[in-house]
Amino acid sequence: MQRNWIGRSEGTYIDFKFADSDETATVFTTRPDTLMGVTFVSMAVEHEFTAKFLEDAPNRAEMQAFIDEVKRLHLETRDENYEKKGFFTGKYLIHPLTGEKVPLYFANFVLAGYGTGIVMAVPAHDQRDFDFAKKYGLPVKIVIQPEDKALEEPLAEAYTEPGVLVNSGIFDGTKSTDAKKKISDYVIKEGKGRIGINYRLRDWGISRQRYWGTPIPMINCPKCGTVPEKIENLPVRLPENVEFTGVTSPLKDMPEFYETTCPCCGGKATRETDTMDTFVESSWYHMRYCDPKSSDVPFSRKEVDHAMPVDQYIGGVEHAVMHLLYTRFFTKILADLGYVGFREPVKNLLTQGMVCMESYSNDSGYLYPDEVYKKDGKYFTISDDSPVNVGRVEKMSKSKKNVVDPLVLIDKYGADTARLFVLFAAPPEKDLEWSEEGVEGCSRFLTRIWNIVTANEEIIRNFADPENVEGNGKELWAKTHETIKKVGDEIERFHFNTAISAIMELVNAAYKLKPETDIEKAVLAQALRSIILLLNPFAPHITEELAEICGMKEIAETPFPKLDEKALVKDEILVVVQVNGKLRDKMNFPANVTAAEVEAAVRAKDYSKFLKSGEIKKVVYIPGKLVNVVG
Repeated sequence: MQRNWIGRSEGTYIDFKFADSDETATVFTTRPDTLMGVTFVSMAVEHEFTAKFLEDAPNRAEMQAFIDEVKRLHLETRDENYEKKGFFTGKYLIHPLTGEKVPLYFANFVLAGYGTGIVMAVPAHDQRDFDFAKKYGLPVKIVIQPEDKALEEPLAEAYTEPGVLVNSGIFDGTKSTDAKKKISDYVIKEGKGRIGINYRLRDWGISRQRYWGTPIPMINCPKCGTVPEKIENLPVRLPENVEFTGVTSPLKDMPEFYETTCPCCGGKATRETDTMDTFVESSWYHMRYCDPKSSDVPFSRKEVDHAMPVDQYIGGVEHAVMHLLYTRFFTKILADLGYVGFREPVKNLLTQGMVCMESYSNDSGYLYPDEVYKKDGKYFTISDDSPVNVGRVEKMSKSKKNVVDPLVLIDKYGADTARLFVLFAAPPEKDLEWSEEGVEGCSRFLTRIWNIVTANEEIIRNFADPENVEGNGKELWAKTHETIKKVGDEIERFHFNTAISAIMELVNAAYKLKPETDIEKAVLAQALRSIILLLNPFAPHITEELAEICGMKEIAETPFPKLDEKALVKDEILVVVQVNGKLRDKMNFPANVTAAEVEAAVRAKDYSKFLKSGEIKKVVYIPGKLVNVVG
């Protein structure tokens, strides 16, 4: 995502001369192989040519209105799925190779910050240009064909795959992959272009109109322009005697803060009243945590190099091209300046998924889930029983009201149930689909744990952990230690859902044992103590309560349950039998079974109906897992 956001692209700058002047419009393209297919050129409304075009335009008012509309669009959205619109500038450019005149259009999808702000348009081989050409009745010229057939005209959509060049003069028959370099070299040789590298990355707007932020140490002088504050006057401190109106930043209404003198000429000037975006500070202040007591420097390199980089970063995917990108940016600058000895701030990244839910709406707009009820598979409003439309499952958002108030959930089920469902419903890196039934299921699971623990409180208090168990309790003893290992491993990998699933299996196994002997009671006590301790990271309140009821130490002072490797040694193994690669059987064997014994047992069974030849030709045994019969 960061690579895409930065958008580094290698290409060619190509000069198109204006038909009515000696001026040149330079485009940047990564597809010089399509140059002969240019039928118009698109331009950003923010380009420096725009002011001159307005002066000459006979339809100046209409042109200005279009320019203003596009500027608002570029300010308000980063989404490129808006309707593509254009406006003819009244100007024509001369194609650098064919000498043909091509019209120059303003287009709302061209950004001034990418390339030169002017883009050559090849509608036959770019879908966006194709849609634009169809909308405004512009020519579509095919210059790349598939190698094995000709494209049917008129095109139904742009052809964007590789192929061979046609309608391209001396380049006809050249593969499009080779033509990129050949046409680029030709244009450069003719003195009409040059090689270039461009980036799609936009400037980072770090200022905001808020009081609570780091002051930007810049001074606005009518004579000298915008100049930095003197170093000896840093840091600029926020005033504390402020009044919040809720309309504007109080700094804008405090001349005692913003009235100052210019650091350059000494004349009257004003201090910047915007403050820095919080992303600026959060990009580096974790380094201050490593050395919070230094007063002469933000942090010492020795302390930061000892504690950094961060071992684990956890955040939503939206951080990829925001905070995570910024903190990498800051770290590389600090490394270049010698303040830190590492270039990457984070060792490991976990990108967590979103919490999603279906949305509800009617003619009045979106509805909250608690305004809706379900009957016979359909949804209705609680207020007047009117029908409700059910939308797709998507990220929870306040605008669509597909949100669940955690306080309501906690009041009904408790905080542990809410925590448990969120962690159990999906792996942390996947989106989580909210489910009321799933929440209720987690609540029932916690109730089962409460019931079995409180019913066996005396056993838990009075029995120590067993070792080398034989007989009736051995299955639960083995399951307990399998779960201890599984939960420990899965927590380390952030696979909380599978860790909770393993605990659920252990609870089911504990319910099956009806202890009669002391060793069986000790096995059950160990299993239940382990359940309490293993579940604690996911459901801390109920487990602390149960630990106290059963006379256990505070869980915060209790080690993770100890794994007994002897409990993991199995007397018997289950082997899957595949016949010609398909699952056909399962067989139990002693744990120390040999390959010869497995083969003999398999050959003794009748698998002839699954064999083409009717007889076994080969038996391949993978110890402890499966046996494949070939015939």
